[in-house]
Amino acid sequence: MEIEFSNKVVLVSGATSGIGQAAAQSFSQSGARMMLTGRNADALAEMQETIRRSGGNCSYLAGDLTDSAFRIQLMEKTIEIHDQLDIQVNAAGIIGTGSVEKTSLEEFDYMMDINLRAVFHMMQLAIPHLVRTAGNIVNVGSVTGVRAFPGIMSYCVSKAGLDQLTRVASLELAPQNVRVNGINPGVIITNLHRRGGMDEVAYEKFLQHSKTTHPMGRVGTPQEAADLILFLASPKAAWLTGMTISIDGGRHLTCAR
Repeated sequence: MEIEFSNKVVLVSGATSGIGQAAAQSFSQSGARMMLTGRNADALAEMQETIRRSGGNCSYLAGDLTDSAFRIQLMEKTIEIHDQLDIQVNAAGIIGTGSVEKTSLEEFDYMMDINLRAVFHMMQLAIPHLVRTAGNIVNVGSVTGVRAFPGIMSYCVSKAGLDQLTRVASLELAPQNVRVNGINPGVIITNLHRRGGMDEVAYEKFLQHSKTTHPMGRVGTPQEAADLILFLASPKAAWLTGMTISIDGGRHLTCAR
């Protein structure tokens, strides 16, 4: 399915790896002008060079999305460089382990800050610009926002909150012709779990086990998630808003076993 994003400006967070990176590359290949953000300036510069070599238009700003001043700067820079914003993809996020009993308040707050609070503020900052372009937002959630999983309590709560933020925002912004949707991936091969503390042996074991917990018998790829993001951001989804779509090989339908 070919989707055209010429003359569109797309802001992607978490753009240097995983789903965010795949989405950024796909939007660029479809003609969009890109504004990318993440913590790693070197990785962003490499992304920019890759996109420019293929004929794309890409800018970036590295920084910490938990810093409200940086979030404001990022939005200002986006408009300064590109003069508009059509699509915001909130793909940045972290995962961490911990139960209700053992998760500290500091750990809980940090998870909420990145996975939920930062997204909320980024959406607020984007809304005036998206109203002008009749644009839209796509949030990257998780199957853990749909189903409960022990041992990753704060992550589950943050992603459930993100889904509800997506739904409420979609209702509030619909009269202004701004759509808000989300995707809820199952296990995708990214650096998320490694950054959350898994070593290579544990991660490989986790991937093998995940083949048994996903009914389709495999884990997903970043590109599969990116394809859904592009569809939701496109005119082909013009009458879709408030959707939080599972893309998980059926994982959200299963019970513990």
